[in-house]
Amino acid sequence: MKTLTPGMRRLLTAAAVLVFLAGVQLFVFPGRTARYFAWTINPPLTAAFLGASYWSSVGFELAAARERTWAQARIAAPAVFVFTVLTLVVTLVHIDRFHFGPRFEPATRAVTWIWLAIYSIVPVMMILLLAAQRREPGIDPPREASPPAWLVGLVALQAVVLLGVGAALLVSPLRAAVIWPWALTPLTGRAIGAWLCSLGVAAAHALREGDLARVRPAAVAYITFAVLQAIALMRFPHTLHWSQPQAIGYAAFLATTLAAGLGALTRRQVPR
Repeated sequence: MKTLTPGMRRLLTAAAVLVFLAGVQLFVFPGRTARYFAWTINPPLTAAFLGASYWSSVGFELAAARERTWAQARIAAPAVFVFTVLTLVVTLVHIDRFHFGPRFEPATRAVTWIWLAIYSIVPVMMILLLAAQRREPGIDPPREASPPAWLVGLVALQAVVLLGVGAALLVSPLRAAVIWPWALTPLTGRAIGAWLCSLGVAAAHALREGDLARVRPAAVAYITFAVLQAIALMRFPHTLHWSQPQAIGYAAFLATTLAAGLGALTRRQVPR
């Protein structure tokens, strides 16, 4: 069987540590990004959203890093690559909004330079390690269990919505912001768009794998994402106008994300 290479395992583990640290800054201290983060984020709910997204990636990457075979770990690689590349592009497009320059404290500038270094290095490392992974001898183990039809349909719908909304926010964040349940700036809109696109890639990849055993890391991330985003909403409930369709749609999205994650993890796996 084609195993997960040590290099890819180490990269996924290191990425989990980095996203955990980013999540601490954003989810624990969402109102202090002007000092503790690479760029200032308002309103705090946006910072909490991004922090919850980072923390959901901790389980995603650690679960993938713990797998023995490449087939059961590889769902994490495309999503990580897409997210880091898109975030690097967003950073460069809005470089003037980042905390470079003497007017910021040394510690704040250091965080910003570390941010830029991470998003410049990780995509390159991912390409090199994917090439090495492709050269690893062996074959994929047989698929163990097909997901039920309702789960396939739900994840397919989520992939379409995530990729569509994410792409719209990346290309035209001000116009696309009308479909989001709270106010966004061009930078925060594109940052959220990068996350949505990476989630959409993971959903599409899960459909391609077509096996419950191979999507376990993504299922862990789905559950964590939905729970943490719900906590973020409870912390800042007045940022949304709950009577508006955008807020209702967002709540429905979180509910279906939780359902998909639980369905993938808890369904009894019946061999093909």
